Amino acid sequence: MDGGSPNGSGPGQPPPGAGSPPGAGETLVAEGRARIIFPSANEVFYNPVQEFNRDLTCAVMTEFARLQLLPKGIRVVLPGEEKTDADAPKTDTGTPEMDADAPKTDTGAPEMDADAPETGADAPETDVDAPEMDVDAPKTSEEGDATSAPAGPEPLRTAAPGEVCEGGLQVLEGLAASGLRSIRFAREVPGLRAVVANDCSARAAELVARNVAFNGVGHLVTPSRADARMLMYQSKADRELFDVIDLDPYGSPAPFLDAAVQAVSEGGLLCVTCTDMAVMAGNSAETCYSKYGAVSLKGKFCHEMALRIVLHSLDLRANCYQRFIVPLLSVSADFYIRVFVRVFTGQAKVKASASKQALVYHCVGCGTHHLQRLGKATSHGTGFKYGAATGPPVGPACEFCQQRHQLGGPVWAEPLHDAAFVQRVLAALESSPGRFRTEERIRGVLSVVTEELSDVPLYYTLDSLSGTIHCNTPSLLQFRSALLHAGYRVSLSHACKNAVKTDAPPAVLWDIMRCWAKLHPVKRKRLAETSPASRILAVEPTLQASFALRNDANPSSRKRGLKRFPENPEAFWGPKARAKAGGGISPSLQEKRKRHQNKRTERPDDGSSLKHFPCKRFKEGTCSLGAQCCYSHEAAAAAAPPEAPGCGGASRQLDGTAGKSLKDLER
Repeated sequence: MDGGSPNGSGPGQPPPGAGSPPGAGETLVAEGRARIIFPSANEVFYNPVQEFNRDLTCAVMTEFARLQLLPKGIRVVLPGEEKTDADAPKTDTGTPEMDADAPKTDTGAPEMDADAPETGADAPETDVDAPEMDVDAPKTSEEGDATSAPAGPEPLRTAAPGEVCEGGLQVLEGLAASGLRSIRFAREVPGLRAVVANDCSARAAELVARNVAFNGVGHLVTPSRADARMLMYQSKADRELFDVIDLDPYGSPAPFLDAAVQAVSEGGLLCVTCTDMAVMAGNSAETCYSKYGAVSLKGKFCHEMALRIVLHSLDLRANCYQRFIVPLLSVSADFYIRVFVRVFTGQAKVKASASKQALVYHCVGCGTHHLQRLGKATSHGTGFKYGAATGPPVGPACEFCQQRHQLGGPVWAEPLHDAAFVQRVLAALESSPGRFRTEERIRGVLSVVTEELSDVPLYYTLDSLSGTIHCNTPSLLQFRSALLHAGYRVSLSHACKNAVKTDAPPAVLWDIMRCWAKLHPVKRKRLAETSPASRILAVEPTLQASFALRNDANPSSRKRGLKRFPENPEAFWGPKARAKAGGGISPSLQEKRKRHQNKRTERPDDGSSLKHFPCKRFKEGTCSLGAQCCYSHEAAAAAAPPEAPGCGGASRQLDGTAGKSLKDLER
């Protein structure tokens, strides 16, 4: 069901009071309650794959608005939620769970940040109760009104989607493109005071202004054309900070992170998307270090490690300004990762940041990993004492397969999510069914998130464990049962379907695999003596594993049949081509992938691919090969590759490339 139906406009129909419909060469894109006029040419970027990203952001922002605005006397209400007094305690009851983090943000005082968590957790309860008792009591005694006493505190103001909320959230979308995300915020997220939809592209800014008018949200959304970094730096200088900053760039958000951690308000929400997964998954470790200050590794845990690298980068940049982050939700989905963090200020808490980061030792043979914290925090009286950690946790070679270790990180080693906040988002989805088109997937992913072991960084996979010793792969329930029988905790990970996240040490994991190999023998004769499989299986297990199935081995999300790891709905479900400034349509990614497949390792024997380039000797009149020449002997203008629209003077520059090598031309 489309999310626009509750708002009174069906799919493909403009909202009431909208402007002119799309013209020639334009398309109407319907998503949620927004209707976007989109150019058919690839002038402005849009990817329907990230509808899940945008739906999840709206859900998270709604619960963040509840959390922030309730202390101000503003109640966030969604269409379909019953506005009864019975609902109010649900909101109030759920608040203390988040108040452990909230005082760090809601009060905004550095003194509260330096206090122990117990002190901060008690503060909001005292502040909330005080107005109810102290303010109402004088009114009863002075005025003598009998009805005022049971009436309680003043009624909460109501904030609904699409309305300007005085004292509400100030939102910035730094890279708005068509403005779809900002318009969806204005039409679907309650409790907003203003939304700034910014983009540095003139064509994008023009399209944002038109779509804002088309959707009738000009009272909430303000189009802006500026460099997102300068806009955020200017807001910091003017002390007009944003409560929510959303960054969803094409590629890496690294250039915007420094400005973002400064421009977000105290306790504000920072939403960041990264689509450069090849860099963060270990394919280019040096590039990852230059962007995020961490070395990525090529391991089975690469998707969770990518999340932890981004969180490390955010916290590192925030520490420069005596600020720190508290993750609310971190998700790896499709071809990108998405993190939601709150940013706080507190010099005492910043001192603990080093103990929240860790280096990763990853064995190249068996895949075993170990974490080494950068700092150490020890209890010292009423506070903590911070110092350097001791290590390393491994020897010169892996204790299981005698192979070398790779060193990655630093990465964020603390929890990726706030379990109480995720539960609030799930509860809101239950109370407002049909709000999002990807609601089933959101519910499934968040359910797995709540089941994850928050204190166990990274994970193993069943296929990698069994592949290392060349044995059959045990079922997920069998392996989880063996760990539970051994007295350890185990969970799934939303980032990988076959993930095993456990607090069991690597020695226990390999003992369980040795016991499994005894039940399902491995052909040892085919194994080399120096192979990881041979060295691991040569050791007798000290733990006798039991693979009898346990009821608690099957996670709740699996029992309920939630959509946890859905298949791609169509082929080539992934990133799209980058938008062209001139409106030209670049070749499809499928054509580009096919053209560049194995370009560095394989070359066609017939030389047909070189016919696109003119022969240098033919121009000079010295080529004697004639038709047998692998280069083109036609006129330079005809031999040049056809110029794609919007490519500028690419073909005109071909005449001046005669002195360049073939490798340079192919680039």
